[in-house]
Amino acid sequence: MCGIFAYLNYHVPRTRREILEILLKGLQRLEYRGYDSAGVGIDAGNGKDWESNAKSIQLIKQRGKVKALDEEIHKQQDIDLDVEFDVHLGIAHTRWATHGVPSPVNSHPHRSDKTNEFIVIHNGIITNYKDLRKFLESKGYEFESETDTETIAKLVKYMYDNRESDDINFATLVERVTQQLEGAFALVFKSVHYPGEAVGTRRGSPLLMGVRSDHKLSTDHIPVLYRSFSLCSQPVKTRKAAVPYPGLTRTPACSLWTRKLWSTTLPLMQGKQIPVFFPSFYSVQTFFAVIEHTNRVIFLEDDDVAAVMEGRLSIHRIKRRAGDYPARAIQTLQMELQQIMKGNYSSFMQKEIFEQPESVVNTMRGRINFDNNTVILGGLKDHIKEIQRCRRLILIACGTSYHAGVATRQVLEELTELPVMVELASDFLDRNTPVFRDDVCFFISQSGETADSLMALRYCKERGALTVGITNTVGSSISRETDCGVHINAGPEIGVASTKAYTSQFVALIMFALLMCDDRISMQPRRREIIQGLRVLPDLIKEVLSLDDEIQKLATELYQQKSVLIMGRGYHYATCLEGALKIKEITYMHSEGILAGELKHGPLALVDKLMPVIMIIMRDHTYTKCQNALQQVVARQGRPIVICDKDDYETIKNSSRNIKVPRCVDCLQGVLSVIPLQLLSFHLAVLRGYDVDCPRNLAKSVTVE
Repeated sequence: MCGIFAYLNYHVPRTRREILEILLKGLQRLEYRGYDSAGVGIDAGNGKDWESNAKSIQLIKQRGKVKALDEEIHKQQDIDLDVEFDVHLGIAHTRWATHGVPSPVNSHPHRSDKTNEFIVIHNGIITNYKDLRKFLESKGYEFESETDTETIAKLVKYMYDNRESDDINFATLVERVTQQLEGAFALVFKSVHYPGEAVGTRRGSPLLMGVRSDHKLSTDHIPVLYRSFSLCSQPVKTRKAAVPYPGLTRTPACSLWTRKLWSTTLPLMQGKQIPVFFPSFYSVQTFFAVIEHTNRVIFLEDDDVAAVMEGRLSIHRIKRRAGDYPARAIQTLQMELQQIMKGNYSSFMQKEIFEQPESVVNTMRGRINFDNNTVILGGLKDHIKEIQRCRRLILIACGTSYHAGVATRQVLEELTELPVMVELASDFLDRNTPVFRDDVCFFISQSGETADSLMALRYCKERGALTVGITNTVGSSISRETDCGVHINAGPEIGVASTKAYTSQFVALIMFALLMCDDRISMQPRRREIIQGLRVLPDLIKEVLSLDDEIQKLATELYQQKSVLIMGRGYHYATCLEGALKIKEITYMHSEGILAGELKHGPLALVDKLMPVIMIIMRDHTYTKCQNALQQVVARQGRPIVICDKDDYETIKNSSRNIKVPRCVDCLQGVLSVIPLQLLSFHLAVLRGYDVDCPRNLAKSVTVE
């Protein structure tokens, strides 16, 4: 998914070389998201007068990685890298192609015209861009790319060309543009008409601001200013028409707040130096891009317009929403850079797999008292009684997070005695699924920014359901928009293929199930069994991780195969789905997770002596049925690889190749059985020569539908 990184140095002298290094390094920190082209927009002037410098903008864009962009920059003959800027805004972007093939012309920043009066970088998708483009073409604006984003750049110039007054400010122009946009977006604008000013806004796609200072800031909260508006029902004197924006889809509003009223905003620092950063995406991965510069950040809300002018930051909106907090806090990130470095590991994915003993402990830390068998989830404390009275639980997620819901559905049904639905967010929306006021809807997401899950969340809130977030990212959209929730506290997860977030989501949902039945006498023996199983789970995970060398040898036997089947049932069906997804994501092998109960209903036709088959067989209520499935595979000359209990001598005897894991409580065994598949996918990808952390065509967070 596209990555945004912008840098404004206000009275912080920087050479163009230093500015470009900061921008390119910011983009490199976002490379985990996946992209196919990159670009930057900087001031083109070479004089000492920063306002003169900013009167022309230079765009440099290139297909491929950030390294290719860096090489292209150094090929430019007309760039003086040593010229120094006291005030400068640079914007940078990595693009993942959606509209138009990867190419320099389709890359961001996009421009308003050939003189680069306005440029913009965009994360998201504009759904009404065709109508806007048709309108703008009818007004004589010429397009050069195939993208939806270019429409935004042309639209802001149209607003400027048809402005009613010369003293209209940059933020007002951007606000008028966003009123015409449909879809999801995070945007940062730069203009020759507003030198040294940055304007960022978002709707449905994340954007934050980082503020660096060696001195104390003048405020820890930025007030949200609500504009005074009147509808333009009467003719307005404009340069080109009686009505400011004829032909656009909404009646425009005339702002009564112009440049003269900027004195009502708060200066971040009175007369001091200040750099400001605009990275996209709320997650530890974004913090990876910004934390080496600052740990002070502001999370923007949907429809916020944030503008920085002359060291003053303003955040404003058109109107106040119900429950809207009237200020945005400047928050301090509690994270050290070394937390998100690879350390001694070859990749982030490998590091995150081996961090699971600690990440599971962190998910449970302070929440489970193993001595008296109690569970406390502070984020649900005020709503637990309402949840206990609900009619059904609906778990809504995508990808790996969906598998966490499937993995825990059975124990949730057992301990809550409620019907539990597990839904893929996209399908849930496509069906217009009935949702009622007495439903409780869980939204599971590592990033908290998954577009389909966010849309499903808003769909459920409109219907009056209680919403619960299960996320790994404080400040994310899901964590802020749900009524209550649980942060899984798994720590930074940089690799695109989720590993430790899955097991922490698994444990978080188990804890919720335990909390729901803490007052039921009949459930107490089962509760104690599960809680004590959680107590030893981190040590058992370490034991599974010690099998890494054995799994690496298995990978050497399989890495040249084209396909693999993974079979299981009961608690381990989700493990099959998740293991198959990991193999698809990073090895590009075809893999399929199969419910063993469906073996005779089609999948058995695939089994022969050449097809690799991995089977998960554990000693629980499905054990006998899984043994039957194993015999079916062997009878078709299959040579299954079995993941089984290390003390299950019968299964070990009946299989030529097996991975023996320690035994745990049945509903927790899925945490242990999935780790060999995580390791296997990792080693297969390495042997096949692929980038483990950045698989092709994929991104860490899918922020568009």
